Amino acid sequence: MTSPNRDRLDSERRVLVGLIGAAIQASRSPALHEREAAEQGLTCLYQLIDLERLGLGPDALDDLLTAAQRMGFRGVNVTHPCKQAVIAHLDALSDEARALGAVNTVLFEDRRRIGHNTDSHGFAESFRRFMPDAPRDRVVQLGAGGAGAAVAAAALALGVGVLALADPDAAKLQTLVGQLNRRFGAGRARVVDDLAAAVRAADGLINATPVGMANHPGLPLPQTLLRRNLWVADIVYFPLETELLRTARTLGARTLAGGGMAVFQAAEAFRLFAGRPADADRMLRHFESM
Repeated sequence: MTSPNRDRLDSERRVLVGLIGAAIQASRSPALHEREAAEQGLTCLYQLIDLERLGLGPDALDDLLTAAQRMGFRGVNVTHPCKQAVIAHLDALSDEARALGAVNTVLFEDRRRIGHNTDSHGFAESFRRFMPDAPRDRVVQLGAGGAGAAVAAAALALGVGVLALADPDAAKLQTLVGQLNRRFGAGRARVVDDLAAAVRAADGLINATPVGMANHPGLPLPQTLLRRNLWVADIVYFPLETELLRTARTLGARTLAGGGMAVFQAAEAFRLFAGRPADADRMLRHFESM
C-alpha cells in the first residue's frame, strides 16, 4: 500500500494532455511532449482528439473541454479549425491570447479554462534562429486565421516594416489588420489589394494557411509570383517540405520550414502543462530525428 505522499508525488509526475483539431493524425505533438517528459522523469500521455475522426465540428468544443476536465487532463492544445472558436468556451485569456484573438493552448486550473497562445513565440523563435538576417521591410502573409494572427504579430514584433495580409474572409482580414495596427502602430499592417503587386514589392512571403498540408496539397499562390530574391516561410510542417518551399528552393530562394515553429510553440506549451521549462534544443533534435 502506497503512502499519501508517494501518491501525490506520482500524481505530480504524470501529465495527461491532448490536442483538439481536425485531421491531426500526422501531428508530431504527442511524440514531442511525451519524449521531453520522459527526459525530465515525467510520464506524459498526449491524446489526439481528432474532430474529423469523431465526425464532429467546432460546435462540440464545450463538450470536449468538459470531458477533458472531468478525465483529469492538465490541458489541451487546440489547432485548426478551433483556435478562434474555442475562446467562447474559456473563462480567461492570457494577455497574448487576448491581443491575438486566438488560442492554441488551454490550461485547466481550479475548474477554470485559461487560454494561452504559444504560436507567436514559436514562429518568432524559429525566425530568429534560422533567418536572423533576412530583410523584412515589406512582407506578404497569406492567411488571417488563428495561426495567421499569431504569426502576423510575431512578424511585426521581429521588425517587419509593413505586413500586407491576404485572406478570402474579408471580415476576418479587416479585423486582424485593425488589431495589428492598434497594437504595433498605424500602417504597419494592411490589406493586400493586388497580390501580384504586393509580392513583387516584398522581401519575404509567409504562408499561414493550411494549403500545403498533406490533406490540403498545392500552392497557396501562383508559382509565377515566386522568385530567387523572395524568402519564403511556411508554418505547415507535415510534410516538412511543402510544395511551396520546394518550388521556392528550386528557384534559389531562402526558405523556412514550419518545423521550427512547431517545436518552439510545443516547448512553451510543455512549460505551461508541466510547470517546468522544456529543453527546446533537445526537442528540436528529437523532431529532426523523426
